[in-house]
Amino acid sequence: MLKVYIDASTKCNPGPSGGGILIIADQQQEQLSIPLSFGSNHQAEFEVFLKTLEILKNRQMTEEIILCYSDSKVLVSTIDKNHTNNKDFLPYLEKIQSLLKDFSMLILQWVPESKNKGADNLARQALQKFL
Repeated sequence: MLKVYIDASTKCNPGPSGGGILIIADQQQEQLSIPLSFGSNHQAEFEVFLKTLEILKNRQMTEEIILCYSDSKVLVSTIDKNHTNNKDFLPYLEKIQSLLKDFSMLILQWVPESKNKGADNLARQALQKFL
């Protein structure tokens, strides 16, 4: 089983963004700080989840049981409902839906910011690289 914590950090909203991904497997941690596109803080949350799915798929981890945690209620709610009326989120949702079909079991769950500090720090590091 994998645990994955994700977060995004945006300057000026909209503005440049960075993403943090913390992957925990077999008591080993991998920390990823990745630059994201220019956009809103919510778009950055969608993008970091999309990048996470792409990374896991490229590493052939789609058969794992994956628990993914985000402190973005907008992201988690949209994925749970499998629907959005927001035209800015729709392209992300469509790509995410397509990728999720490849995963045996991936659960996205909301966590409070206080439980997502590792991914938050990584996202801030990625944003600093961007600036």
